[in-house]
Amino acid sequence: MELGFPDRKPLIIMGPKTALLFAALLAAASAGAHSRIYMYVDADGVKHYTDVPDSNRYKLLALSPRDLTQSGEHYSATMLARGAQYDSIIEKAAVSASVEPNLLRAVIVVESGFNCRAVSKRGAVGLMQLMPATASRFGVSNPYDPKENIHAGARYLKFLMDRFGQNVRLALAAYNAGEDAVDRNGGQIPPFTETMAYVPKVLRIYRMLTDQPRAT
Repeated sequence: MELGFPDRKPLIIMGPKTALLFAALLAAASAGAHSRIYMYVDADGVKHYTDVPDSNRYKLLALSPRDLTQSGEHYSATMLARGAQYDSIIEKAAVSASVEPNLLRAVIVVESGFNCRAVSKRGAVGLMQLMPATASRFGVSNPYDPKENIHAGARYLKFLMDRFGQNVRLALAAYNAGEDAVDRNGGQIPPFTETMAYVPKVLRIYRMLTDQPRAT
């Protein structure tokens, strides 16, 4: 739904829970359009987005449409349509694995942009970009199946959280670079360019989802 205002670009209102994940990823419609998106949540939980904020209730969400997912895709508004269909699976997988659903969502958006057919150059597959060995390790028969992929990814994330003492940063670093890479670096985030960018990116999206207050 778009609401038009005189002398102002459209205000977009999104209802689905996962829309918050992607507010910062909305691509400009043309080369000259603004790339910054602002957002607030109203008392009913409805998310409001605009590129022309009219009050201080709006907060800047800062992810660039120039960014790429781990599978190599540019972020775009199509992610809004992709994400909502997986809400139920994410919630159930998070409960089953005892991980936070918002953290699970953040990993998925960075890994694949909610493209269940995504394949990386290294052979990682599906929504949570599982490597073949990881998929096999967690009993996945079809890594392209959203339910199998998300449940396995959630269990792997839980394993990493437990392995690294509930340190989210190290768990995310291990998810990206491998458990051994974290161990080889003395239990620190490996100094790989990709991993050093990956960890704060996931955490930034996680905080967007978790920390946005509702406007009253």
